[in-house]
Amino acid sequence: MSRPNYLFTSESVSEGHPDKVCDRISDTVVDAYLAAMPEARVACETLATTNRVVIAGEVRGPEKILGEVEDLARAAIRDIGYEQEGFHWKNARVEVLLHAQSADIAQGVDAAGNKDEGAGDQGIMFGYACRETPELMPAPIYYAHRILRLMNEARKSGEAPTLGPDAKSQVTVQYHYGKPVKATSIVVSTQHLDGTMSSDDVRAVVEPFVRAALPEDWIDATTAWHVNPTGKFVIGGPDGDAGLTGRKIIVDTYGGAAPHGGGAFSGKDPTKVDRSAAYAARYLAKNVVAADLADRCTIQVSYAIGVSQPLSIYVDLHGTGRVPEDRLEKALAEAMDLSPRGIRQHLGLNRPIYARTSAYGHFGRAPEADGGFSWERTDLVETLRKAVA
Repeated sequence: MSRPNYLFTSESVSEGHPDKVCDRISDTVVDAYLAAMPEARVACETLATTNRVVIAGEVRGPEKILGEVEDLARAAIRDIGYEQEGFHWKNARVEVLLHAQSADIAQGVDAAGNKDEGAGDQGIMFGYACRETPELMPAPIYYAHRILRLMNEARKSGEAPTLGPDAKSQVTVQYHYGKPVKATSIVVSTQHLDGTMSSDDVRAVVEPFVRAALPEDWIDATTAWHVNPTGKFVIGGPDGDAGLTGRKIIVDTYGGAAPHGGGAFSGKDPTKVDRSAAYAARYLAKNVVAADLADRCTIQVSYAIGVSQPLSIYVDLHGTGRVPEDRLEKALAEAMDLSPRGIRQHLGLNRPIYARTSAYGHFGRAPEADGGFSWERTDLVETLRKAVA
């Protein structure tokens, strides 16, 4: 039985964080290939440091895209907002080291004869949903993301011109009888462009966005605030700390409130089950909770490289279920084809919809008209209810 009263903390990082700059560049490359050829294969890794970007990995798709990658990277950096001496979209050296996908990997993944398309790698993936927020996400990570999204919108609109692109947030939530009730501490560290600003000055800029992000009664006189606790934060982004693709996997998912299989998302086309099966697991878990079959749901799926169907499906309802978990496991396998091809077709994943996922979480976002965040739909609710009735 889970503890009724406890504190739990999650963090988020902004789109200007060094690792997120790399995620954005890698997913921009994925989008470019999928826009040109929906069946393209991409595994793109990016490293960024002081005025230097290195893009490496394996691709299979139109050759013309290779010649566009440098410009795509510069456009992504410019959109994030980096025009600083140590990291500038125009002046940074960009090195592109992408090459053709391994033939050995391709033979295991491609469909051939009676063999269906196989998983791009072995691995385990998890999905999770709970009733802590309307978006069926854990409260700490949801509100940590929301703080930074509001700050970023204000920075880009000109409402908060002193804020820089690089920022981190952290929210500690108090749970009472298993329900989130207040924030006991809030941490925000944000780059600022005015070097004369003190931590108090930065808090005056940031605090309204924090209060707007959290439920109205979650902040009181006992809430601890830590805004730029180290003081001055002018040098930010890859100039301050090197970044890598795929290094913020807990920020990308559930903030530590649920297990993680270890695979990153960004830079990978949807044949890679690290990405697509994690999206499918979230989709199924969210539909289980939305169908009122449980208040919390964790789903694990596992795959072997070159094998189309998952090796296992596991459901944990954490004692909140209204149906047996083994019955639900069978219902989920029947409600959705969990082969790599089945997932991509069901969720419409062979589209250029990934650059937008690279910051502020892959989950808890609204489904979009062009197919973005399709894994956040709740269109399996009635199917699941009937299947377990």
